[in-house]
Amino acid sequence: MAISLSVVLLLAIILVVLIRGGSIKTGPAIVAVLFGFFLASTGMAPSINRFMDSIAETINQISF
Repeated sequence: MAISLSVVLLLAIILVVLIRGGSIKTGPAIVAVLFGFFLASTGMAPSINRFMDSIAETINQISF
């Protein structure tokens, strides 16, 4: 839960920066958000969550 909340917050910040910087317009940003929202309710959601968890674990195991 903590990881997914952090990812959502990070992606929201990136989206706001891209919109305010003019790199992405509001329309395509809304489409991207809606795509993610509807993708989360499909059968692919568990696979995507497992993939993101494995990436988070890999990054967590890297020692600096």
